[in-house]
Amino acid sequence: MSAAISPRALFEAPRHFVGWVTPSANTVVERVTLGILRHFPEVSPHFSRTSVVGAVDPFPLTYDFDDMLATARVLGDARLDVVAWNGSKGGSLDFRLDHELVARIEAVTGAASTTSTLAIDTVFREDGITRFALACPYVDSYRDRIVRSFAKEGYGCTAALNAGLSDNYSFSQIPLDTIAAMLRELAASKPQAIVCFCTNFPAAPIVAELEEELGVPIYDTVTMGVWGALRLLGIDTRAARDWGQVFGR
Repeated sequence: MSAAISPRALFEAPRHFVGWVTPSANTVVERVTLGILRHFPEVSPHFSRTSVVGAVDPFPLTYDFDDMLATARVLGDARLDVVAWNGSKGGSLDFRLDHELVARIEAVTGAASTTSTLAIDTVFREDGITRFALACPYVDSYRDRIVRSFAKEGYGCTAALNAGLSDNYSFSQIPLDTIAAMLRELAASKPQAIVCFCTNFPAAPIVAELEEELGVPIYDTVTMGVWGALRLLGIDTRAARDWGQVFGR
């Protein structure tokens, strides 16, 4: 584990300032982000939330752009280098929504931007991945939306497993052993990669160990939101290899 940064160095060292917009019922993003960033004391994380709660989405086919951009604009007041969306909704509808969101965040904040879904898309395209398996906490209909959205980008799903949950908060309560069992079962479908899709789905802590066990890369949306922001900053991410092989790129 990296040595703790001193109180004085915390404010004297060169810094990169990064903001993450995250769903309001989420209890996973901050914990994972801070865990990864212990390797990068030069990165200062900042968080703000947009309303995502319960089982009913009042904007089922798009983002609540007014709320999300207001949240991003508040983060932008701190003159951050990157403002990213660490949420996965766009990947269940159309990747174009996330491209639109990034453009609008950049326009209102003046910061670079990315999303968890677009970070996964970047890795898939760079590595020529066309077949993936999906693990998620959602009900069947939402799982199927994700599969269709990825298919539109040319990514075929070899197998998909879901926990059958609909309330956003409940996603964070799925035990790690349950997620590990899902990943082991998915690996049998011989995908080029496995995607853990939902930023309140606590898969990140077991990604590295399951990658080693199963011999397949695993891309978790929370982890990828952090990796995407670090990449925009041009930071060498290899120090965080214990969070997954994506950091060894």
